Amino acid sequence: MLNRRSDKLELLRIAEAVALEKSIDKELIINSMETGIAKAAKSKFGEENEIKVIINRESGDIGIFRSLIIVEKPENMNTEISLNRAIELDSTNKDKKIGDEVLQILPSFDFGRIAAQTAKQVISFNVKEAERDRQYNEFIDKKDTIISGIVKRLEFGNIIVDLAKAEGIINKNETIPRETIKAGDRIKAYCYDVRREPRGQQIFLSRAHPKFMEKLFVFEVPEIYDGLIEIKSSARDPGSRAKICVKAIDTSLDPVGACVGMRGSRVQAVVNELQGEKIDIVNWSEDAAVLVSNALSPAEVQRVLVDNDSKKLDVILSEENLSKAIGRRGQNVRLATKLLNYEINIMTDQEESERRQIEFKEKTDNFVKNLELDETLGQLLVAEGFSSIEDIMNSSIDSLTKIEGIEEETAKELMNRSKEFFEKDQLEIQKKIKELGLENDLISHKGLTPGMLVTLGEQNILKLSDFADLASDELTGGYDVIKGEKVKLKGYLEDFALSKKEADELIMSAREKIYDN
Repeated sequence: MLNRRSDKLELLRIAEAVALEKSIDKELIINSMETGIAKAAKSKFGEENEIKVIINRESGDIGIFRSLIIVEKPENMNTEISLNRAIELDSTNKDKKIGDEVLQILPSFDFGRIAAQTAKQVISFNVKEAERDRQYNEFIDKKDTIISGIVKRLEFGNIIVDLAKAEGIINKNETIPRETIKAGDRIKAYCYDVRREPRGQQIFLSRAHPKFMEKLFVFEVPEIYDGLIEIKSSARDPGSRAKICVKAIDTSLDPVGACVGMRGSRVQAVVNELQGEKIDIVNWSEDAAVLVSNALSPAEVQRVLVDNDSKKLDVILSEENLSKAIGRRGQNVRLATKLLNYEINIMTDQEESERRQIEFKEKTDNFVKNLELDETLGQLLVAEGFSSIEDIMNSSIDSLTKIEGIEEETAKELMNRSKEFFEKDQLEIQKKIKELGLENDLISHKGLTPGMLVTLGEQNILKLSDFADLASDELTGGYDVIKGEKVKLKGYLEDFALSKKEADELIMSAREKIYDN
C-alpha cells in the first residue's frame, strides 16, 4: 500500500502525466484509480461489501471505506446499518436519516500480486475507454472531410493511419487497387464514418469513395470552394476511371473548363492523387436526354427516350458508337448509370426498331385475342396509344370516337368487352393466387397488384419474408456485362412497368413489417 508521502504524491504525478499524454482529464484518471483500488479492496475485504475509495487531490492520501445504508432493522451487515450504530461509528452521523449513506473507515492494506493486477486492469480499461471517447468527440466533426496522416502499419490489406491523436483505418475494399503504400508514407483519405466501437478502430477512411474525388476537386478548384460551381454527382471505378457532374451557379462560368484548369493543371492534380485514374468531367443539364448524352461521351448519341416515372433512359446510337458508349467491360455505361441514377438502356437504331415492332405486335395480339377484334382495329388502338385492355376500360366513349374509323356503337362495344375481360381476368387471378398458396401477409402487402402476386407466386415467392429478401433489380430487371457483352437480366415484375424507386419502396416496407414482427 502507498504509505509514504513521496509515494502518495507520485500517484498524483502519474495521474497528471497519463492525462497529459492521452489528452484526458486528470480527474478521470484519478477516478479510474479509485475504481481500481476499490476493486482490489473487494478481494481483500469480501465481494459482498460495497467499497468506496477516495483519493485526496492535494495530498494523495487514500481513504478506503465500506458504504452502508441506514435502515431501521439491518438484515445484511455488509451493506446496511442502524442509525444508532452509525452515530457510534462517527458522531457526525447524528444528522443522518433513514436511507442516507454512511462511510465506515477500513484499515489500509498491502496489495497482493492478484489485487494489484486487478487494480491495474481496471485503471487501464477506464483510461482506454476515456481515450476512445475523446477520440470520438474530437473526430466526429471531421466526418465527411479529407484527413491526412502517416501510414503506421498494414494489416491483412487494411491500412492503419496515424492521425496524431488517434488512429484511422482504410479497409482493403476502400483502397485504390494496385496502389503501392508502405509504412511511413503520408496519405490523404476521406473520412466517411466515425462511430463508437467497443474495440478496434473507430475512424473509418476511404480512398475509393466517390466523395474523396469530390473533396479533392473542392481543394483544387476555387470556384467550387466559393460555391460558384456545384458538384451534382460523381461515380468511380477506383484506380481506373471516374465521372463527375458539375453545374455552374454563375452562368458566366464554364464549369468543365474551370475544373480542368489551365493546361489541365487542376484535374491533373486530382488524377495524380488518385494514382492516374482517368476523370470525365460532365456538364450538368436539367434535361435528362442532354445529360445522358454528356455522360456517355465520347460516344455520339442520336436520340434519347426518357421515362422519368420509372427513371429509365433508352439511348439510341449508331453501330460504330455502341462500343464507345458501353466502354471496356461496360465501364462507361455503368459509371453513367451511377452518375445519373437512371437505368440506361443502350441500343442501336436497328435494335430499337425491332423492339418497337415486337411491342406493337404484342399489344395488337393482346387486343385481337382477348377482345375478339380484327387485326386492323387492334393495330389502330395501339397506334393511338392504348397499351392495355385496362386503358380501354378506363377511357371514355368520346375519346374512342375521336379515333378515325371508330363509331359510337363500336366504342361502347369495346368498353363493354374490355370490362367483361377485366372482371373475368381478376377472378382467374384470384383463383390462381389461391392455387399457388400465397400467404396472407404477402397478399395484403400494399402496392402489390393481383397480377404481380401471381407472377411472384410462379417464382415461388409465397411469403412476405421471401419478398423482403429480394433486391430491387430482381424486380425491375437490369443489365450486366458478361464476357464483354451487355446482357439483359429479366426482372420478376418487369412487365408491370415498376420503377426502381417503387421497387425499393415495396421491398423496404416489407422489411419494416418483418422486423417489427
